[in-house]
Amino acid sequence: MKAEGYERRRLELAGWPIEVETHKLGDVYYCTINNVDPGARFARAEGPTREEAERQALAKAERYLAQTKRHPTS
Repeated sequence: MKAEGYERRRLELAGWPIEVETHKLGDVYYCTINNVDPGARFARAEGPTREEAERQALAKAERYLAQTKRHPTS
């Protein structure tokens, strides 16, 4: 099997820059989300459509980012 319809784009979610990667393998779409710096993958999901996979992954990512504490630097 070969991945089809690979797409990568950058967004901002909950004040954090993220990168969304989506592709189709067989009949299933897979979506992974990573933070731009340092590039760690922290949310993924799969679904029957690109929109559903991305919706689920973005919901997980938003939940995780909302729990992340920011420490001010001075």
